[in-house]
Parts: sequence; structure tokens; C-alpha cells
Amino acid sequence: MSELSIIARHALTVLAGQLAIMAFGVTDTIVAGRYSPAALAALSVGSAVFVSVYISLMGILQALLPLWSEQRGAGQLPAMGRSLRQSMYLCLGICVVGMTTLLSPDALLRWTDVPQALQADVRDYLAILAWALPPAVLFRVYSTLNQSLGRPQLVTWLQVAALVLKLPLSIWFTFGGAGLPALGVAGCAWATLLVNYTLLGLGLWLMRTQALYNPLQLWQRMERPDRAQLGHFLRLGLPAGLAILVEVTSFTLMALFVARQGNLAAASHQIAANLAAVCYMVPLSLAIATSARVSWWRGAGNELKARQLVLLGWRLAALMGLLLTALLLLSRHHLAAVYTSDAQVAALTASLLLWVAAYHAADSIQTFCIFVLRCYRITVAPLLTYCLLLWGGGLAGGYWLAYGGQGPWSGTPTPAPFWAMSAAALGITALAFSALLWRTLRAHSAQPAPIS
Repeated sequence: MSELSIIARHALTVLAGQLAIMAFGVTDTIVAGRYSPAALAALSVGSAVFVSVYISLMGILQALLPLWSEQRGAGQLPAMGRSLRQSMYLCLGICVVGMTTLLSPDALLRWTDVPQALQADVRDYLAILAWALPPAVLFRVYSTLNQSLGRPQLVTWLQVAALVLKLPLSIWFTFGGAGLPALGVAGCAWATLLVNYTLLGLGLWLMRTQALYNPLQLWQRMERPDRAQLGHFLRLGLPAGLAILVEVTSFTLMALFVARQGNLAAASHQIAANLAAVCYMVPLSLAIATSARVSWWRGAGNELKARQLVLLGWRLAALMGLLLTALLLLSRHHLAAVYTSDAQVAALTASLLLWVAAYHAADSIQTFCIFVLRCYRITVAPLLTYCLLLWGGGLAGGYWLAYGGQGPWSGTPTPAPFWAMSAAALGITALAFSALLWRTLRAHSAQPAPIS
């Protein structure tokens, strides 16, 4: 089988699973939007906070993918099992930090001037999701392990099956029925909690029963914390996690700043953000598949093959980015109508999707680049680039245009300036990452890969 076929099959499998998980958010957005504009606005704020916490913490664990893929490429399968057991200590710390943040959001809500009318619903939503975080963290480890093994199918099947459970639960809990009162936006959170624990239970059962995992010797007695290995995890994972934190917060903090513009702006922004996140799943899946394969070849000592795959993946990311950009531009009015029956919300959403299309074109390239750069242990430079461009240019620039009385949006309560500046900042980021990746490939073309 050709490398293109291997990467395409892996990426499509991951994409199916990622889209199923993204459909959780799509489901909640549609359900909350049909329940009330206020519920959709509260979901916009609550999901922005949760996604910021969840994705940034998951970024630390995502750094395990190139490490485990290299170990597999070098034939060090029992070492993968020991590494996974050590990662449980990392998961414990992640859960403590994440749950503490989600259970205490008041300072963040005040700082971003979220309207008082929304804060109670947002706090209830986040308090429920705090208890959904531990199973989500552990299932992410299971997912990363399968990706490093080149076998994401089991994860995808579970994620698709979970969507079948999530959809009716969200509708039932939100609108009530069969003796259950309507819970509003909190119903979406309760549905997520139940689904996350179901996924974790099924993942553990598969790890105990499937022969695929036997060579890894996973079910051994837990070793004491290995400071050297945990330190290695953190040296790679913390900059990667912080970079994702900057990337995600530059995206999700928009929701908190837009919330002060009122329910119309917040609801429209939530739909636009949800569509941008769905599109993001395409380059994300390609990046995961390519980085797993690149790290496998690096572990096997073939830097030339790894370099060829990086260049192939970059071209695919650019092509898919352009195709999805065109699709967003051509179908923006229809997509808005799918999400909401409110004419004003639909009209504002359609106008925002013009900027979302530009945003995704750049996002596709930079997402691929930052994942592959982690295969070469490059994490600090992308972090600094994100801080400068995404926070400084995109988020701060959008805030300045929206609330500083500048530009064509002056005095108009619309999220458009945030999307416009973020798209521009992401475009520069994509160019910078592409240049860094090219320089990295030239530097490593004749060097053996380090095995961790």
C-alpha cells in the first residue's frame, strides 16, 4: 500500500470520528438554538470556556503521539505500555487543573463582561462539564494510543456510536419529557457527561479484550512516577499545550467579548464558530495521520521518507483548505438557515461566514504545520508566534476595531472585526510556520531521529 493510501485511510478514519465528536457541538448548538436565543447565547459562552480548557489540556497529551509513533517505528512496543502507564500521572494533574478552572469561572466571566443574565446558566453548564472532563481526558489517551498504532478504527466506531446516543439525550434533557423537566442549556451538558463515561467504559473494555494491545503489555502493575519520563512529556507537552491554549483562546475568547454585543451577535457568532470548528476537523485529521506516519519513519531511521511525507501532506492540506473555503462561500446562506429559524440571526451569520472562509484557508495550512513540527520537537517557536500574532494581532486587533471606534464596523454590534483580524493573523501565521517547517526539513534530512 502506498504512503498516500496509508495516510488517506488513516486521515479519513480519524476525520469520521472527529466529525462525530464535532457533531456533539453541532447538535447542542442546533438544540439550544431551537430552545431559545438566550440558551444559544449561554451555550456560546459556556462552550467557549470549556473548549479553551479542554483543548489546551489535550494539547499536552497530543505530544504523546509522535513519541509513541517513534517507539512503534523502532519496535519498542513494551516501552509504549510503560509510557502509557506513566501518562496516567500526567492525566491526574490535567484533571485537577481542568476541573478547578471549570468549577470556578466567575473571575473569567467578570473580566470578559459576560452579561449578568447569562452567567447563572453558564456556571451551571460548566459545573456539569467539569465532571465530564476526567473521562474525556482518559479517552483522549486511548485515542492517541490507537493513532500511534495506525489503528484509529476502534476509536472512530466508538465516537460514531456515541453520537447516536448524544443526539436523543441532548434533545430529551434540554426540552424535557417522559417525566423529566426541561433543563435548557444544562441538558446539553448532562448528555455530554453521560456519553463521555460511556465512551471511557467501552475503551477500557476494548483494551482488555483486543489482541491488538497485547504486545504493549499495558496491564502491568503501575510503576512509581518516573521523573525523567514525566519531565520529557512536559518539555514537549507544555509548550504544545500552551500553544494550543493561545490558539484556542484567540478563537473562543471572541465568544466572550462578543457576548456583550447582545444575544443576536452571540448567537450568530456561535454558529459561525461551530462551522469553523467543523471545517478545522479536516486539516486536523490530516495532520494527525501525517504526523503519526512521519514519526514512525523517523523512529525507523528514515528521514528522507519522513520528509517526503511532510511535503505531500502540506500540499494536501492546502488543497483541502481551498476546497472547503469555496464550499463555505457558496453555501453560507443555506448553512445559516440550517442552524436557526431566526431571520436576523441567519442574516448576520451568513455575512460572518465570508470571514470564516478566509479564516479556514489559513487555518488549514497552519494546523498541518504545527502538528508536524512537533514530530521534530519544535514547540517553543510556534508558541511565541501564536502569542504575537493570534493574541496580539487577531484577538487584540479585533477588539480594537470592534470597541475602539475604528474601521467600517465602528459603533456596530457585530463579531465581524474579530473574524477579519483573526483571519489576517492566521494567514501570517501559516506563512511563518511553512517557512519554519521547510527550514526544519532541510536541517534534519540527513540526521537520525531520536528515540524516546
